[in-house]
Amino acid sequence: MISPTHLHAMVVHFPIALLIVGFLFEVIGFFYKKVFFRQSAFYLLILGTLGTVVSYLAGNAAGEGLEEGPLNKAMELHEQAATIALWLTIITSAVYLCIHFFKYYKSWARIISVILFACVIAAISRTGYLGGELVYKHGAGVELALPDFSNPDAK
Repeated sequence: MISPTHLHAMVVHFPIALLIVGFLFEVIGFFYKKVFFRQSAFYLLILGTLGTVVSYLAGNAAGEGLEEGPLNKAMELHEQAATIALWLTIITSAVYLCIHFFKYYKSWARIISVILFACVIAAISRTGYLGGELVYKHGAGVELALPDFSNPDAK
């Protein structure tokens, strides 16, 4: 059965990949003035934002009950980073949607949107790093399955 911990681990990597590739496309589109890359970056940002919302909700469900345990401080840091990343991603998507909807393609708006997107990547990277520490350093969500040594016939 899929638990919230499994669900979070399954979905969290998609928004990371979508947003990083979207940012790379945005930078390429910014410097080379290629519409394909700018449009692709826009759609990847929107998809990455939706994935970020799903990952955040799954992560909240996965973290239930760990607030009082030994992982409290590490979990708190990851949760704070995830909240910042979530809102920054939503705000950046809203800015991109406004630029796209109103067709406001002034250079200063493009520069601000690229800077915002860079901040999203920084926030997502920090959140991913702290999440990786939770799993690989602290063992959060890892079930240890030891063999039954009391039964000599067990292999």
